Parts: sequence; structure tokens; C-alpha cells
Amino acid sequence: MTVPGNPQRPHGLVRVFERTIFASRWLLAPFYLSLSLALALLLVEFFRGLVHLVVGFAAFRHDEIVIGVLSLIELSLMANLVLMVMFSGYENFVSRLDVEDHGDKPDWMGEVGYGDLKLKLMSSIVAISAIQLLEGFTNIEHMSDRDLAWTAGLHIVFIVSAVLLALMDRISHK
Repeated sequence: MTVPGNPQRPHGLVRVFERTIFASRWLLAPFYLSLSLALALLLVEFFRGLVHLVVGFAAFRHDEIVIGVLSLIELSLMANLVLMVMFSGYENFVSRLDVEDHGDKPDWMGEVGYGDLKLKLMSSIVAISAIQLLEGFTNIEHMSDRDLAWTAGLHIVFIVSAVLLALMDRISHK
């Protein structure tokens, strides 16, 4: 509904309604802020794993060291994923981050759209899944065939999903 004589300006009640809807995007801000707590938890878990690996290094077999390092890489990938979701989600759905003058600003900030974010998320999930699968194969004597099959099956599902998502994104941009 518009103001009579001015088709461009919405009526007062409509403007209030639209501004309220637009302002509601700020309800997402606590989600992104809370992800920084999740990032801190991942950091604590990373250091716990690192300490465990360093303390037990002399007693560990080669495959146990590989699994420990892969676990650290997995946590690092997960932390990167959380950070990417925090920055991109906030910038895509809430507001721009005012860090243009900051020398450490990552190059990709402000450049990752929602479609790009989905593809990066799926790529990270595939990488994390691959690490889980590799951990399973390096620790095969402690895994049941059923668990190993589920891990491999889920990894394949993640790969197919990522490829289909990338294909759909490519098709929609043409």
C-alpha cells in the first residue's frame, strides 16, 4: 500500500512493518557472536589434543601419531569453518564489518556470498569427512566393518552432495 499521489512511498504502517522486518536481521547477531565461543572451545580441544600427542609421543606407534596429527588438522579445519560462517554469515545477513582499515583483514572477507559460503562449507565438510575416513583406515583394527562402511558411505554422500551443490550453483549462474 502506497501513499496516494506518490507510488514510491509506502504508507506509514507499511513502512513500520518493513523496517521492523529489516531490523529483525539483528536477531542473527547473537548466533554469530556465540560461534566465537564455539571457536574458543575448539581451541581448548586443539590444545588438549596437542598436549596428549606431545606427552605420549615416545610411547605412540606411528599410526597413533598420524591419527593424532589428523585430529589436530580436523580441529583446525573446523575452526576455519566456524570463522568463515561467523564472518560471511554476519556480512551477508546482518551488517558489513567495519574493518577496511585493518591490516590483517583476510582478502576473502566481504567477497564470499551465500552461494560461495555453501560451497566452502561443503568443501570443508568433505575434507573433515576424508580425515575421519583416513583415521578409520589407520585405526582399522579398532573399528567394526559396519562403522567403517558407514564412515565411507557418509563420505561418498558428502562428496556427491558437494558436487551436486556446485553443479546447481553453476547452472543457476548461467
